[in-house]
Amino acid sequence: MIRPGCTLGILGGGQLGRMIAMAAAQLGLRTHVYAPEENSPAFEVAAEYTIAAYEDEANLVRFAKAVDVVTYEFENVPSETAATLSAHALLAPNAQALAVSQDRFLEKSFIAGLGIAVAPFAPVSSEAELAEAVERIGRPAVLKTRRFGYDGKGQVKIGPETDPVAAWDEIGRAASILEGFVPFEREVSVVAARTASGAFAAYDLCANEHRNHILDTTAVPAGVSPDTEEQAVRIARSIAEALDYVGVLAVELFLVTGDGSERLVVNEIAPRVHNSGHWTLGGVEQHVRAVCGWPLGETARLGRVEMRNLIGHDADAWEEILAEPGAHLHLYGKTEARAGRKMGHVTRVFPDRG
Repeated sequence: MIRPGCTLGILGGGQLGRMIAMAAAQLGLRTHVYAPEENSPAFEVAAEYTIAAYEDEANLVRFAKAVDVVTYEFENVPSETAATLSAHALLAPNAQALAVSQDRFLEKSFIAGLGIAVAPFAPVSSEAELAEAVERIGRPAVLKTRRFGYDGKGQVKIGPETDPVAAWDEIGRAASILEGFVPFEREVSVVAARTASGAFAAYDLCANEHRNHILDTTAVPAGVSPDTEEQAVRIARSIAEALDYVGVLAVELFLVTGDGSERLVVNEIAPRVHNSGHWTLGGVEQHVRAVCGWPLGETARLGRVEMRNLIGHDADAWEEILAEPGAHLHLYGKTEARAGRKMGHVTRVFPDRG
């Protein structure tokens, strides 16, 4: 059993790794962060850290042997890295969750195989496949790289007048997936946790608004029917159980409305602590509890909540935010503010009106 005083290894030194390390320290755990970037924000709050490449097998083995369990802050961990770590330490979430979530085609295929709704999709690895996919999926559609896309990167919309080959050129002719456009009313997500013993807990469904393809605000409640909220939690649980998932994960969904009804279509999953879960204040601690095999924490909401990301120079308003009653400011320790860079977030809790 992972006990207080044991060491949690964290792969990745960004803001999520920093938050995991801080939550672990509050629970009496030591942390060891492994990341290739010098001056990573997580280093400042960890007991130990290693600066080395994710492909550096010797350092990975030393790191794995020095900790009691390894987790990660991002899903693009190389498969070889995950295999090396798994051979020498407990890895949570597991390598299967990484493999599925790293590849959009595998992810869509996996979720659809569970009988869960996703957008129509087709793989694209040649001009012939691209033409066939456009013919089958139709327009509008979105062409996305199968790997390494985030915050709107690695994707392009194909409209009625778009030259599909030119669109594929735009994303470097990388192995891709064409997805049919979903006419959604809003984007929502559910953040949930599961332990190795199968214990499961989910936070309330939240509604997300994006600005320039980056999450801007998260609001809870999401403004959906109780049946839709229950369906979202069932979807998250089905995915977690099918992956034998351990830790916190986020399931991002499209809410589609029409004829007085609501339905959910899964967009993607994130096998890690997620930005849309920062409103919970305790979601990162929940991840630590889950990967250590501890009892999961309370998920009840204390009021109506809004979380806003501080992008670039938004964080310059830190003093004003600190002076605001009821505002909870979280800064990530990054020294340089750049356009599109997440510098922190602020969470506000208001009296609950349902």
